[in-house]
Amino acid sequence: MDQQQIAAHLDHPLDETHFDDLGERYQGKVRDTYRQGDHLILITTDRISAFDHVLAQTIPFKGQVLNQTAAYFFEATKDLVPNHVIDVPDPNVTVAESCTPVPIEFVVRGYLEGHAWREYDVGARALCGASLPDGLQQGEALPEPIVTPTTKAETGHDQDVTPNEAIAGTDVTAAEFEQLREWSLALFNRGSDMAEEQGLLLVDTKYEFGRTPDGDFVLIDEVHTPDSSRYYYQDGYDERLAAGKSQEQLSKEFVREWLMDHDFQGREDEVMPNLPDDFRVTVTERYIELYERVTGLDFEPALGDDPDARIHSALAPYRQGAES
Repeated sequence: MDQQQIAAHLDHPLDETHFDDLGERYQGKVRDTYRQGDHLILITTDRISAFDHVLAQTIPFKGQVLNQTAAYFFEATKDLVPNHVIDVPDPNVTVAESCTPVPIEFVVRGYLEGHAWREYDVGARALCGASLPDGLQQGEALPEPIVTPTTKAETGHDQDVTPNEAIAGTDVTAAEFEQLREWSLALFNRGSDMAEEQGLLLVDTKYEFGRTPDGDFVLIDEVHTPDSSRYYYQDGYDERLAAGKSQEQLSKEFVREWLMDHDFQGREDEVMPNLPDDFRVTVTERYIELYERVTGLDFEPALGDDPDARIHSALAPYRQGAES
């Protein structure tokens, strides 16, 4: 898909949905969720967030990339961990089992990058209860992957917590936390193996879980997507590390870097910059590249000037049973 094709869709974004016949609606940062009895209809829009703020402009086809990447990895990991997916009736839509989200994000890190590096660089040698050895450099592989949980915040930044703090602040027991921690590591190991087959290194990612009405845990939200994960290019990794150079990444980090270059990190009194059209096109290209690299599949854009109508049509079976 070339830049001209992407640019043609800048004025036809899936920015938000308002389907009154799909049930009660909740709008998150990226997804519009409709509750319908024991089902959730999750519509992944083209909104993009950074520093816990939704940016003013959308990114063409971003929602499709996220939804289809997540669907691919939900399918590829369901033998390890049960997940909430029931159906994927449209490139931007997942129908899922309704459950209660666990208020803890399980962040797994295999390399010293991002938030972990920033903490390490100012002297921290422990993160969320996990010890970090001296002498590491940015981008270096950790001795083994670590789980660094955060609490899920309704607004503002999620907070780093130790396992004991996470257990004390939620209804998750110590045994349940350990189960979810082990699941997270198993998912990370599977994701790492799949990434290496595609010439990538899975640097870090987050997992979210929910509790079904029967009390069982399932994997929810998204898995190994550009919004939840960071990847390095495997080719040249060792050389860049030895030279003390930054690693080449496939992730949303370059959007954060652009915002920081324009004096925005989500802090009070900072003014959110507008994303220029050429940068929006570049972001789309990066998202599509990541989809194709991590899945090994060609991206097939859902074209058309009216994504709302397409999605509403695809959800006809669910509209029939929806409660208003």
